[in-house]
Amino acid sequence: MNPVNAPPHDELCARLRRVLAHIDAHLDGDLRVEALARVAHWSPYHFHRQFAALVGESVGAYVQRRRLRRAAHQLAFRPAVTVLDVALANGYEGPEAFARAFKRCVGQTPTEFRRGPRWEAWRAAFDRDLPRSITVTEEPRLADVRIVELPPRPVAVLVHRGAPHRLGESIRRFIAWRRAHGAPPSRSATFNRFYDDPATVDPAEHRVDLCAAWSGPVEPNAEGVTADTLAGGRYAVLRQVGDGDDVSATARLLYGPWLAQSGERVRDVPLLVERVRFYPEVPAHEAVTDVYLPIE
Repeated sequence: MNPVNAPPHDELCARLRRVLAHIDAHLDGDLRVEALARVAHWSPYHFHRQFAALVGESVGAYVQRRRLRRAAHQLAFRPAVTVLDVALANGYEGPEAFARAFKRCVGQTPTEFRRGPRWEAWRAAFDRDLPRSITVTEEPRLADVRIVELPPRPVAVLVHRGAPHRLGESIRRFIAWRRAHGAPPSRSATFNRFYDDPATVDPAEHRVDLCAAWSGPVEPNAEGVTADTLAGGRYAVLRQVGDGDDVSATARLLYGPWLAQSGERVRDVPLLVERVRFYPEVPAHEAVTDVYLPIE
């Protein structure tokens, strides 16, 4: 059995979650085995082996990959930050060592990646399937579902249609538009509308809307952003705390057990997700994502 997919004991899982959260919150700090073993309250000897058994790679490999993941986000989505600054911010003494490590991981140099990321290589390098019991800080529960009434909300929208691993291309365009129009996440709430489950549709037909709160018209633009309105009405909302890249399990909890027990019926509008706090603005374990199921 693959150790990554084996369900760990609750205590081991809690310790490992604490270590992974510490790593994400201290990527600039001391992340040697001895320091992380103290966080886990294990001896370095046992910690090194237990970590590899549960995560599927060594402590050193995991730490380097998390630093390179943050570096990749900075290169792709923060064009004002120089490659040298990205290298130094992620623990490399200079651009040469950073370029070698980055190319081994992603298959492109940092400069090549910044100019034109190969998103499939990004996904292969950074999207590892760790158990939700590790990546989700607080597992959503049926008892936490709330019913709310939302007003219609005007937004600026960029439609992504195509394979999920190419979403980064659309995100880059949307960030460029938001930056040019003074609508960063700190000022303008961030939403996604999901029209389908990417696991069950042809990748070419997969659609996600990238949305930012926006009042007023949206002038024609090269990025393809348009004005729209998020549907108001009743929603069942469930909060996910922890890595927000994948909300499918939380959505399944709403569509399945909660809907069956509640007696509610789904409205014919897309599933709505609000990115309340998200990576890399906060460490992955501190991400907060609200999933809204439209109901009648």
